[in-house]
Amino acid sequence: MERKEKKLAELAAMVDGEVEGDPEIRITGVADLKGAGPEDITFLVRADRAEVLQQCRAAAVLVPRAVSGAGRPVIRVGDPNLAAAVIHNWFMQPGPAPGSIHPRACIGEGCRIPASATIGPLAVVGDRVVLGERVRVGPGVVIGNDVTLGDDCCLFANVTIYERCRLGDRVIVHSGTVVGSDGFGYATDPRGCHVKRPHVGVVEIEDDVEIGANVTIDRATFGRTLVRRGTKIDNLVQIGHNVEVGENNLLVAQVGIAGSAVLGRNVVVGGQVGIKGHVHLGDFAMIAAKSGVHGNLKAKAVVSGVPAIDHQEWLKASALFARLPRLQKELRTLRRRVEDLAREAGVAAPAENRDNPEKP
Repeated sequence: MERKEKKLAELAAMVDGEVEGDPEIRITGVADLKGAGPEDITFLVRADRAEVLQQCRAAAVLVPRAVSGAGRPVIRVGDPNLAAAVIHNWFMQPGPAPGSIHPRACIGEGCRIPASATIGPLAVVGDRVVLGERVRVGPGVVIGNDVTLGDDCCLFANVTIYERCRLGDRVIVHSGTVVGSDGFGYATDPRGCHVKRPHVGVVEIEDDVEIGANVTIDRATFGRTLVRRGTKIDNLVQIGHNVEVGENNLLVAQVGIAGSAVLGRNVVVGGQVGIKGHVHLGDFAMIAAKSGVHGNLKAKAVVSGVPAIDHQEWLKASALFARLPRLQKELRTLRRRVEDLAREAGVAAPAENRDNPEKP
């Protein structure tokens, strides 16, 4: 990757920041507080930890707007974490690729491949495939017939895109992911045998989606499985047939979404969550890790648990779990006391106590 540099004032303009110090300082990279060198910019997320800057070697620091007198050039921003991500992405953006097709790649008939595309060794590109400008296809990638990839897509090694699927612009797909495999759908006959349902739909992935490693996105039975623009998918996620994932969702590792579920925009799904088929999750819903979603969720719902309930209610319920043995002991003591009082008063104990006085 070519060495890049920008003046501090230019970086500030990228993130709507305010420079304090020399705006002409040249920055060549981004690093964390401990690892930053004299040509790097780093970032401080919390204003109450400004003292850690005394040991920092960075040329400049992205800091919250409340920080002053840092003793070095700074860029004040509303969110240093976000600003660092924007600047770091600029430094990491690869330069224009010369475009090439490796001699050991296999290209089908009737393809439209621009000169700016790069296709690695042992990649297999089917018939009538259309690649956008500056697409990068890694080694061992398999692209089925009639697939369309938009501009600036990047498929890392050993990705598989099944036939007729469509990816928008700037889609990133990491190694081992499969897009467009058959959904899990069967009809059961009177003998109990499972008859496979053909899956003749497609997968559509809109612009600016990033998909982690070893993700599986099933094609629709009919119609399409859809991942809308801006969504980010972590490793080892399973998206079933005919699912619709809304804009700017975050799906953390090992999430499983059953067929025909619909997720609104900006939904956040924690790790190892299971989502039942045919449910609807409202915009901005949040689901805590390891939860099981069995029904629809309203917009801005925050849930956790199995089955998932309101997060605050789940916290109260889960806090009781560790106390159950003590509560059971207290209940037994209270029941014995009730029996003693009943005997003293000449009243028969409740029937359930007579049958099993030790049972809470």
